[in-house]
Amino acid sequence: MELEQQDLSRMLETAVVAARLAGQRAMEDIHSVKVTVKNGTELVTEADRRCQQIIIDRVKETFPDHGFIGEEGEQGKLFKRSPRDEPALWWVIDPIDGTTNFAHGIPMFAVSIAVLFEGRPIVGVIFHPTSDSMYTAVAGGEAHLNGRRLQAGQEELNPLASVGLDSHFDNPLPAWVGTLIHQSRFRNFGTTALHLAYTAAGGLVGAVACTPKLWDIAAGVVIAEAAGAVITNWQGQALFPVDPDAYEGEPFQVLAANKTAHPKLVAILGV
Repeated sequence: MELEQQDLSRMLETAVVAARLAGQRAMEDIHSVKVTVKNGTELVTEADRRCQQIIIDRVKETFPDHGFIGEEGEQGKLFKRSPRDEPALWWVIDPIDGTTNFAHGIPMFAVSIAVLFEGRPIVGVIFHPTSDSMYTAVAGGEAHLNGRRLQAGQEELNPLASVGLDSHFDNPLPAWVGTLIHQSRFRNFGTTALHLAYTAAGGLVGAVACTPKLWDIAAGVVIAEAAGAVITNWQGQALFPVDPDAYEGEPFQVLAANKTAHPKLVAILGV
C-alpha cells in the first residue's frame, strides 16, 4: 500500500506543530529541571515526560488511530501503543534528545519526531528550539531547514572536516576512535538527532553513533537521506526496515555521512 502525498504533508505539518510546542515547553523548563536516573545509566527529567505527552496529545488530535513508540514509558521502559487501524503508522518520539545537556542547563538538545510505515521512516522532524531551527523531510522529497533546502555535500574526510562522534564506547576504547579523531575535527554535541541534522546540512561530513535507539535516529534518517547522505550500520548495511511491534529499545550502530565520506568511514570503523 502506498500513501498519498497529501497524507505525508498532513503528518509533516502535525509533526512540526508538535515539535514546536514541545520545544517551547522544554525551554520554559530548562532552568527548573528535576532529574532522576533510569536504568542506572541514563538521566531523565520531568520535562521529558511532559514534552512527550504534549507531542502525543497533539498527534492524537489529527491521527487518533496511529501508534506510538516513545522514549519515556513506565519504570524506565519505552512507551508503546499499537496502531488501531490500517495502514499501520507509528509515530516515533524523542521529546528531548540530549537530556544530559538539558539536565545541566546546556541548551543543546532537540525534539525528534518521525513516522514509520512498513518499518521505514517516512516523515522526519528535528527541532532545535534554542536556535529556532526546524529540520524537516518526507521520504522521496527534499530536506529543509526553516524552508531552505539542505544538501549533505561532497566534502571528503580530511583533517579539517568535522565528524559527529558519540561518547558511548565500550571498554577498552575501540581502535577506530583514535583513527577518526586524528583524521578529522571530531565533534560531540550530545544529541544524535542534531548530529544527523548537521550531516544533512553539510556541516558535518558524517556522524557515528554507538548505541542510539530508534527514537534517536528515525527522524534524522529521513532528513539526512533526503539531503543526499547515506545512513547505514557500521558495516555499510541498511538499518531499515524494523518491526515496530517487536521493537523494545534495542540499540543500533549508525553511520551517517555524505556519499563521498561514507566509504572511508566504513573502512575506518571496520578496523
